[in-house]
Amino acid sequence: MDIGVFIPIGNNGWLISTTSPQYMPSFDLNRQIVQKAEGYGLDFALSMIKLRGFGGESEFWDHNLESFTLMAGLAAVTSKIRLYASVAVLTIPPAIVARMASTIDSISHGRFGVNIVSGWAKDEYEQMGLWPGEAYFGYRYDYSTEFVTVMKELWETGTSDFKGKYFQMSDCKLSPRPGTPIKIVSAGQSPRGMEFGATYCNYNFTLGKGVNTPTAHAPTNQLMVDAAARTGRDVGNYVLMMVIADETDEKAMAKWKLYNEGADMGAMAWMSGQADADPNAAEGGTAKAISAPEGAINFNMGTLVGSYASVARMLDECATVPGTKGIMLTFDDFLAGMDQFGRHIQPLMKCRSDRLAQAA
Repeated sequence: MDIGVFIPIGNNGWLISTTSPQYMPSFDLNRQIVQKAEGYGLDFALSMIKLRGFGGESEFWDHNLESFTLMAGLAAVTSKIRLYASVAVLTIPPAIVARMASTIDSISHGRFGVNIVSGWAKDEYEQMGLWPGEAYFGYRYDYSTEFVTVMKELWETGTSDFKGKYFQMSDCKLSPRPGTPIKIVSAGQSPRGMEFGATYCNYNFTLGKGVNTPTAHAPTNQLMVDAAARTGRDVGNYVLMMVIADETDEKAMAKWKLYNEGADMGAMAWMSGQADADPNAAEGGTAKAISAPEGAINFNMGTLVGSYASVARMLDECATVPGTKGIMLTFDDFLAGMDQFGRHIQPLMKCRSDRLAQAA
């Protein structure tokens, strides 16, 4: 079972609250988190790309680093952990992303991958004059398909003459090429998103569901398993889970209650408005899934709240769901959370026993 961390490239991480830990993003913060993750034997770290925040009293995600430059820096100060940067495909041409990825592959000695963000929050792109119009909601995965096709051609052959609807290459060159195949990931929740992931990606990130319901993502996982079966590819599912832990269940639950009491309703209203802007959005798609009102305070991701032993048990349960090849973690407090996980939770996890034995 792979374990990774979704690093806090935006302020306040993944809790849209005024009573959760408040912090600004920085290279030093993310360096400490990723070096801790590497030291505890985690397998990967992923950084998102966010170009406009949600506002509200907490100024949620109004302050963000840039994903590729951050991961290039982290590649230079790590040696084992795999690193994924995210690209919003409307913002950078695929040939440039291919070259950026090849450069970070050189820095990391083969530990780099790319997360494809097709984009659904139109205000992020409209502010820069990059929004193609409402029709994009309907063809965004077709656009991403051409984007990935160009990148793969350049990585694999050094040349692309691809002629598509959205991209046209004319003897486009890339050298040096990556020394190892660059893995591609995505996070589609809708049927079309999962089809894209199953066809073009190595892993697809899916949302865990509910609070202390570690197997509730089984139906979503099954959709990805079925999509991968149709393409005949072995595409792994990585499940996103937030961990809020303490010495006892009661202490952990008190923190979760405090964070909910401080929910930033203004920021969550902005997110909901962006999700509602897509007339084609499927109910199970990413935009709808993360902004549903019952759990919008942390994007409706699966949330494990409890003692170290309780969280370890629930993560083991999560790992038993068919199609789960990995878990990507977020924390309320990332520095403390990484130490809690590495020192107290991971040693109790059966699904990590082989990995820990190898590290020892």
